[in-house]
Amino acid sequence: MSEEVRGDLADAIARLEEGQKLAMPLSRPMPSIGPSVHELRLRDKAGIYRVFYALIGPSGIWLLHAHMKKTNAATPQTIDLVKKRLKEIQK
Repeated sequence: MSEEVRGDLADAIARLEEGQKLAMPLSRPMPSIGPSVHELRLRDKAGIYRVFYALIGPSGIWLLHAHMKKTNAATPQTIDLVKKRLKEIQK
């Protein structure tokens, strides 16, 4: 990820830590993966990035997966990976 995208990601995480709710176009819920899972949508000159995160408890933010977007929808492999990581942190 570029410095610009990492800065945008750090800003989004800081806002989440402050208790802010992020909405479109920056973030959207992903209930098909889990009730607490959301997708951050970040962009720079090189492309579009997606960061899946889960809100666990009152102040828990878990980054589950990040990748550069290359298809219109998340691949089944990406969704399975995020679900697997979500299960791991819920134990």
